[in-house]
Amino acid sequence: MKSDVNRILALLDAEYGTEYRCYLNYDNAWQLLIAVILSAQCTDARVNMVTETLFKKYDTLEKFAQADQKELEQDIHSIGFYHNKAKNIISCAKTLVERFGGEVPRTLEELTSLAGVGRKTANVIRGNIYHDPSIVVDTHVKRIAGRLGFTEETDPVKVEYDLMQVIPGDHWILLNIHLITLGRTICKARKPDCGGCFLKEACPSAENMGN
Repeated sequence: MKSDVNRILALLDAEYGTEYRCYLNYDNAWQLLIAVILSAQCTDARVNMVTETLFKKYDTLEKFAQADQKELEQDIHSIGFYHNKAKNIISCAKTLVERFGGEVPRTLEELTSLAGVGRKTANVIRGNIYHDPSIVVDTHVKRIAGRLGFTEETDPVKVEYDLMQVIPGDHWILLNIHLITLGRTICKARKPDCGGCFLKEACPSAENMGN
C-alpha cells in the first residue's frame, strides 16, 4: 500500500503542482468560515457569486452577528438551505465576537463548537488559514479515496481517519486540493474518464470503471 500511495501522490504532484489554493474567495479567516458554511451542498462558484456582494454589505464580523435573520436569508436566498445557513452564520458570528474576541479559533474542538461548523469545515479553516495538516473529506475526496484503495469506509469521519493513516502529513492539505480537482475534471461520480486519467496505471479501480 505504501509504495502505491507514494506513486499516486507523486503523479498528483506532477499533474497539479504543490501550491496550496482554495476555490472559495475570501480576504480573511472569518470570511472563509462563512463561505464554507454557505458551501454545504452548493457549488463554490455559486458561493463566490453570493459572497462577492455579501461581504461588501456585511464587511465586519459584527455586522453578521447583528444581522436580521430574514434579511440575511434574502441575501443568500440563491444558495440551498438558506434558512439554516443564515441562522448558523448569525449564531457563529455572535460566538466569535463574544467568546473569541472576533478571531477564528485554531483547534478542531473550538471550531466545531461553532454553529454550522463540523469537522469538514473546521479542517478547511485549519488547513487554509493556519496551515495545520488536515484532511477535508468532501464528496470528491470520499469517492476518489475509495476508488484509489485508500479506504473502504464511506462515513466521512472514518474516511478521514483512514487517510490520516496512509497519507503522509505533508500531503494532507495537498490531497484535498488534488482530489477535488481530479473529481471535478476526470474522476467524476457517474462517468469517470479512466482512459484519459493520468493515474490509470496506479489506480486499482481503473480497469473496472468508466471506460
